[in-house]
Amino acid sequence: MTHQGNKPSSHNVIIGNWTPSATDTTVGRVPGYGVITNIINSGLECGCGSDDRVTNRTGLHKRYSDKLGVIYEDNLDCNNQSPFA
Repeated sequence: MTHQGNKPSSHNVIIGNWTPSATDTTVGRVPGYGVITNIINSGLECGCGSDDRVTNRTGLHKRYSDKLGVIYEDNLDCNNQSPFA
């Protein structure tokens, strides 16, 4: 629940306590499931276009959200986000 370097904590993103900076917004890092992937895996999966790992993970996220009746947002991947440095 603690941020790492210039990355916000995933917890703060999930509970809505993170507000992206102007730089974050410019490079596509906005609140949602996609930025959580960016926090955890950053340059391994983000900013590289479509990635099967991300596609599989977001598919599972959608599947279980649907089963639980949870609404999910549009920002589900980090394909077009610059990784956190």
